[in-house]
Amino acid sequence: MLLASGGEEAIRLAARQPDLILLDIGMPGMDGLEVCRSLRGAVACPILFLTARVEEADKVGGFAAGGDDYIVKPFGMAELAARVGAHLRREERQTGRSEVKFAGGLVINYSAAEVAHRGKGVPLTRQEYRIAELLSLHAGRVFDKEEIYERIWGQDGEGSSAVVAEHIRKLRGKLTDAGAESPIDTVWGLGYKWKS
Repeated sequence: MLLASGGEEAIRLAARQPDLILLDIGMPGMDGLEVCRSLRGAVACPILFLTARVEEADKVGGFAAGGDDYIVKPFGMAELAARVGAHLRREERQTGRSEVKFAGGLVINYSAAEVAHRGKGVPLTRQEYRIAELLSLHAGRVFDKEEIYERIWGQDGEGSSAVVAEHIRKLRGKLTDAGAESPIDTVWGLGYKWKS
């Protein structure tokens, strides 16, 4: 669990890609709505607002800023735990789907370990598929080359993280050869992410 004392610190900590974010609207410095708007492009996880504001306009503002839920104070810990659990279960169900359609006609069938564009299979090597699988299951999250290498080749891999860039280059090439726009963005100085 990560704890931030203000909005700027919350934004810094969110770079660690948490599973869920609880935001108090009335934080010092940046308020929770500003923080949520800043984070929404960088994280895909659920964001839940905690607040004493009960007006409908306040709730609408929270959802418009990118929040997924709005919990009004005072609330019991059992209710908070139940809502957090419900959002985490929903995230698991979404990532547990066997076939997911992405923008532009790209489809990944996770059960069959296959990628297709507009119904036509895209022939990927095992490593290329595993990179696509890793990034797409965590859309919006930035992975550096070292983490991708560890997850795909393992800590005992005999190469280096430099092979990641080459595999991503080939993966992008195969997707574009199949007519798909590459969903993998390079985040300069940080790594790669799947467009969310």
